[in-house]
Amino acid sequence: MKQTQLNLREPAVVPARVHVSPTVGRWRRFLLPAGWGQVACWLLLVGGVWLADTRWSWSDDTPPAAPAVAESPAEQPVAVTSTAPSANPVATIDVARIFAGGVPTTLDELRAMEERQRKIAEQAQRCTVSIRVGNAQGSGVIVSRDGYVLTAAHVAARPNVNAKVVLSDGREVAAKTLGMNRTVDAGMVKINSIKVDGREVRWPYVPVGLSTDLKPGQWCLATGHPNGYLSDRAPVVRVGRILLNDPSVIRSDCKLVGGDSGGPLFDMEGNVIGIHSRIGRSLSENMHVPVNAFLNEWERLVQGEDWGNLPGVRPGIGVEGVEGASDAKIGKVISGRAADKAGIQVGDVILQFDGQEVENFGQLQRLVARSQTGKTVKVVVRRGEEQLTLDLVVENLNRGAPEE
Repeated sequence: MKQTQLNLREPAVVPARVHVSPTVGRWRRFLLPAGWGQVACWLLLVGGVWLADTRWSWSDDTPPAAPAVAESPAEQPVAVTSTAPSANPVATIDVARIFAGGVPTTLDELRAMEERQRKIAEQAQRCTVSIRVGNAQGSGVIVSRDGYVLTAAHVAARPNVNAKVVLSDGREVAAKTLGMNRTVDAGMVKINSIKVDGREVRWPYVPVGLSTDLKPGQWCLATGHPNGYLSDRAPVVRVGRILLNDPSVIRSDCKLVGGDSGGPLFDMEGNVIGIHSRIGRSLSENMHVPVNAFLNEWERLVQGEDWGNLPGVRPGIGVEGVEGASDAKIGKVISGRAADKAGIQVGDVILQFDGQEVENFGQLQRLVARSQTGKTVKVVVRRGEEQLTLDLVVENLNRGAPEE
C-alpha cells in the first residue's frame, strides 16, 4: 500500500463535523458520463464547486484551544499520512506528478486529486482568518502557534495599530499590526497572547513553503473571505494554476475579489506560497506576494518596520534640477506639488533630505524615490546666504496633476 504524505499541521481546534453541499452530487451526475476530453473541466468544476460550497459546523462540545510552545513558520511541518485502504485505486495514485503541471487522464486520478484538495482545503480554511483594521477588512493566514499572521500591507495599513482577527469559527481575538514591505505589499499581524488557566493558548496554523521554485502550470489553491467575512460561510476556496512566478509577484488564475486581499495561496502540499495582493485587467491576472518576500525580511516585519511603497505608487516632490549643475540646485518648482507647498523656491540648493546629505540632483531623486508617500520629511536648503529647514510631505505623483 502506497501512502501519500501531506505537509499539513494538526490544528489546535478541530471541527466536529464537515458538511458538504449536495451541489457536488448534482455536478457529478451531470459530468461523470462525459468523455475523457472533459476530464479537466470535471476537475475544475467539481473541485471548485465543492471547495467553495463547503460549510463548517462546530459542535457545542468543541474543546478549547490547547496551549503550546510557539514554533517558527520556517520549521518542517508535521506529516499527516493518508491511510486509505489498498483496495481503493485512488490510494495508489501519485498525484504529485499531476499537480506539478500535468493533466489527469483517468477518473481515478481525478478522484485522487479531489481527495488531496479536500484535505488541504480543510486545513487551509481553519487557518484562514478575516482581519479588521478600523473600518477596513481583508484576509490573512495564521502561520505559527503563537499567532503570527501573514497578510497584505494594504490590509494591515500601518504598524502598531490595534486590529481584530476573526477565526474560522467566528471568534474574534485582539491583534496588532506589525511590519510591512509596501514595495511588494507584504504585511504582518500578531494575535495578542491569551492565557487559559495560566497557559498560553495556541492557534491552528499552516506551514510556510518556498515560492522560489514554483513553475507555470503548477496547480495551486487559494482561500479568503471575498466581499468580507460572513458568519454562515467558511473561507471560500478556489483551485487554479500558477501562470507566472517572479521574485516580486506570483500570478495565478485563482479568481480574487474584494475582501480576498491578504488571504493565502497554497501549493498542493498544503504550504503557503503566496499572499493575495491585487487583481489585474482580466480574471487571469490575480497577483500574489511571493512568500519568500516575507521570509527574506522576517525579522524586520516582526520588529514592526515599515518601508517601501505599494505597487503603482510613485513618490515625488515636484521639482526639476538645473541642467549641468554640480549640486542639487532647483531649476523648476511645479505649482501645487509637495515642494511648492513646503516653500521650496527656484534657485534653492537642497543640502539634506530626510536626514541624508544631498550632493547632486541625481542623489536627491534616488532619496525621494525610496521615500514613503504621505511621510513628512525635513529638507535643508541653501537660499542665498541663508540655510533653511522646511517640512515637506512626500506625495504620490501618480495621483494626477494638482489643480491650478
